[in-house]
Amino acid sequence: MSFLTIFLLVLFGFLAGIFGGLGMGGGTLLIPLLSIFLGFDQKLCQGLNLMAFLVMAIFSLIIHYKHGYIATKKLSYIILSGILFSILGALLAGKLPSEILRIAFGIFLCFLAIIEFIKVFVKNKKGQSK
Repeated sequence: MSFLTIFLLVLFGFLAGIFGGLGMGGGTLLIPLLSIFLGFDQKLCQGLNLMAFLVMAIFSLIIHYKHGYIATKKLSYIILSGILFSILGALLAGKLPSEILRIAFGIFLCFLAIIEFIKVFVKNKKGQSK
């Protein structure tokens, strides 16, 4: 592995860790970075993201819990449905070609960008009308 590749992996891990720690989902950043700049296969990117996410999530969870940012009463519904649909999603991802996953992830990111843009635009409109 070249020095540049190692440097980019460390940089991408740093950026994903910052975004993940803020609760914004480091994988939303990590997956495109790995696939676009390092040419990794989409399934490999998703697998690397999941492994990195586990470690980052544990530390983020501890810190968020200490600050009282976790509503434990509502957590069981999220955990149970998350486990079920993670299994289904992983089974589906294993059967789909990487190119389909890449396109689906791109569409998902575009959809998120549009929603965030609309939220900012609507929020600014409401602020101006007061």
